[in-house]
Amino acid sequence: PLPADTMFHEAARAGYDAALCMYHDQALIPLKTLDFDGGVNVTIGLPIIRTSPDHGTALDIAGKNLASPTSMINALKAAAQISLNRKMNHV
Repeated sequence: PLPADTMFHEAARAGYDAALCMYHDQALIPLKTLDFDGGVNVTIGLPIIRTSPDHGTALDIAGKNLASPTSMINALKAAAQISLNRKMNHV
């Protein structure tokens, strides 16, 4: 276990590939700071695969061609990878 205030420091991140956080804000505040447009939320423990972009709906910029699709694309890629992993491991 690592303290939330230091686990996302560059030197700390070099030692692992993923972080499992107990609380929403413990993870999303630093993740959005590090990669606002690319972050993906994965909900575990459900009978279905559920991923979503980490950012909000951004209704204030809807229809203005300003939003980045990166987080949505990453969420779809993550869902596809999880599905493939489940099939390969017969889950």
